[in-house]
Amino acid sequence: MPRRLIRKIMQVLMLALFAFTVFVAYGIWTYAAETENIKTDAAIVLGTKVIGDQPSPVLRERINHSIWLYENEFVDKIIFTGGKTDGAEMAESEVSRKYALGMGIPDEDIFIETESMITEENFLYAYEVAEENGLDSFLVVSDPLHMKRALLMAQVTGIDAHSSPTQSSIYQTFSSQLPFFIRETVCYVGYVLTSSFFR
Repeated sequence: MPRRLIRKIMQVLMLALFAFTVFVAYGIWTYAAETENIKTDAAIVLGTKVIGDQPSPVLRERINHSIWLYENEFVDKIIFTGGKTDGAEMAESEVSRKYALGMGIPDEDIFIETESMITEENFLYAYEVAEENGLDSFLVVSDPLHMKRALLMAQVTGIDAHSSPTQSSIYQTFSSQLPFFIRETVCYVGYVLTSSFFR
């Protein structure tokens, strides 16, 4: 194949990737404002970093939002996700459960999975918990800029999921949102491309 043709093909592919990335970035940014607070069986709270036996500020706001959903009868149960990450002694879901119990959520209305390390696994293990307990519909709780990718993964897993981003995310300023936004865009593009090749 002539080198000139190869260069043309590569240019077209790079242009297509750039256009797709811009499209994804726009979708992530606009989807962050979407909220579907409808009545469902449970909230799936996506785990993130803990500090000792306490939730990080990011995780705390996700838990608080799920508690609000529970108290306002949007959900009957809460599923906390997340294993032991970054060398933590307690799983993210265990820390979340402890916090929610301290806020008055009944133990029987809380479920956890302690194995997941990444968002995709959050849903895989949460789905197993849901099936074991007869739960069929869900509100997904995370930070607004995480919702687009999270909902895609939930759908791929086969979960009937709806978006319920926390309104008290610590990512409020542009300087705090930008790194998160860039990472989510890269991760979303990577997930779509790898899914296309390996599924």
